[in-house]
Order: sequence, then structure tokens, then C-alpha cells
Amino acid sequence: MLTSSAAVAAGLAVVLTSAACGDAAGAKGGGKEKVTLMLNFYPYGDHVPYYFGKTKGIFGRHGIDLKIVPGKGSNAVAQAVAAGKADFGVVDTAAVLTSADAGVKVKSIGSFFQTSPSAVQFFGGSGIARPQDLKGKTVALTSGDPYADVLPAFLKANGVPAGEVKTVSVQPAAKIAAVISGKADALVGFISDQGPTITEKTGKPTGYLLFSEWGVRTLGAGLVASDRTLARDPKLAASLWRATSESFAAAVKEPDAAVASMEGASPSLPSRTVLAEQWKRASRLLHTKRTASAAPGLNDEADWNDTIKLFAGLGVIASAKPATTYWKPVGE
Repeated sequence: MLTSSAAVAAGLAVVLTSAACGDAAGAKGGGKEKVTLMLNFYPYGDHVPYYFGKTKGIFGRHGIDLKIVPGKGSNAVAQAVAAGKADFGVVDTAAVLTSADAGVKVKSIGSFFQTSPSAVQFFGGSGIARPQDLKGKTVALTSGDPYADVLPAFLKANGVPAGEVKTVSVQPAAKIAAVISGKADALVGFISDQGPTITEKTGKPTGYLLFSEWGVRTLGAGLVASDRTLARDPKLAASLWRATSESFAAAVKEPDAAVASMEGASPSLPSRTVLAEQWKRASRLLHTKRTASAAPGLNDEADWNDTIKLFAGLGVIASAKPATTYWKPVGE
């Protein structure tokens, strides 16, 4: 059964435009709802559709006056949304699950990256072409990151004993430096993030082993809303979902214009070349086999159940609960 879903608490957050709006689901302004979307991190290629939708007037046509602000990780964004400091947020699905299990009152209204971008990334020419080539290698990851917890499942699924792969834990921002310096042979991260940046910094091509292509499939980031907003203003959540879905479709159709729309988004914005490669990679990840013909952000309950089961099996969440514990479809 296909149903639309809310953006994952780990992936996208729409924050209220001012603290004064913090306990409301948006504020009226000029006939439109003022809504602040909090991203999961600093702006980069995954966020192209939001900026393009704003620039192209898609959110405006749905009655939303959108403000986009950076976040500091999916877990922090989920907490901000639940606390009424944000209307919606971009949150990764793994963080939606762990946040909800910890009592954070948020739900996804749709995963837009329905194939997770999580992967092992490395320099081309490193001798790594398949999971078995990681034997004897050192992989940089961040302890506590749910996708670092997926690495053992990825190795097991491909017949690689975990003890034959060394891991080194570093802060998220240090993973790129670890690979460039040679401290690590590879890193666990998003193919739509670190790889293109490493190539620009070094002039060397990078490769990756996408978890989903090697037997470990999970949903990625999407939009989240607080339980309070979903109860008080379900129409606003549905309008945001529809505008976001249209924005993703538009960004796929017009990638050059979509990337250009991010100009000036942040002092630390990646270069146009990196953004273009990041979005090119990210745009491959919008569907699963079950949702191949569906609109962006329209999820299948079976994909949610598969993701929940995997994370429960890894001990990331305590048990496999029904998908509706974490996900509230609002689209069509």
C-alpha cells in the first residue's frame, strides 16, 4: 500500500520563524503561513529542492512563506521541533526512530530520500571495489551515529568478519580529514556529502559502496512534524508535504537551475561544482522499488517496516513497533 509520509525527524526540520511563534504551527503573514524549515545540517546538495522550491514559488503557491535555517544534526532538529521551537524539520529516518523511542514527540510525514545515502567511501584506486576488499582496512566513523551501527550488518551481509575491518571513531567533521590524511582508508557517510568534497579538495576521484546496493536497505531523510502540529494543523503539514514533493520533482527536472538557487544560502556553502555532484548523487535515491512510480515523498508502509525491523535487530531501537508509531502519512 502506497501512502505519503512525513519528513524524518533525522532529516528535515521546519522551525518557527520566531521564538514568539514557537508554540504555534506557523504564523499568518500576508495571507500565507510563515514557516521555518530547519535543515538537518548546514546547507549542501541534499537540500537543493527546498531552496529551488522557495525560489520557484512552489511553497508560496501552497500558501507557505518559507524560511530555511541550518540545523545541528537530526537528533537536535527532532528535539527542536518537538519543543515547539520549529514547525517542521529535516531528519534522518534513523533519528526519527531513536527520537520517538526516547519520548520525543515527533513523527515523519514522509521520507524523501527513500534509499539511504549511507555508504563506505574511499579514494578511487584504493583497491576497494567490493565489501570483501575492506578486510585489513581502517574505516572512519562517528560513534553513536545510527549508520555507523549499520556497518556491522553491511559487513555480515557480505561475508566480511567485523574483526577484520578496523574502525576509528572521529567527530563528523573530521571524517574527511581522516581519509585525506591517510589516517583512515575509508569513511562511513553519505555519498551525497563527503565524496564530492574530497574530490574537490584533492583532485582525486572517490568511490563508494552504497549500503543499499550491498544488501542493507533503509529509508533516509525526510520531513518531521511535532505530534502537536499534526493534531492542531494537519492541513499545514499536508501543504508542506505537497510543496516539498513538487519541489523535489522540479529539482530533478531542472538540476542546473535548482543547484543555482542555493547561491548565498550559507557562508560555508560548497562550490557550485560540488553542489551539482552532491545533488546528482542524491537525486538517485528518491524511491525504492515499491515506490518507483510514485511522487517524491510518497512512502510504502512495507519500506518503513523493513527499516524498523533492521534497526531493531541491530539494537538501535528497543523493539520493532508498527510504522505508524513513527510515521504519519499526510500526502496523496
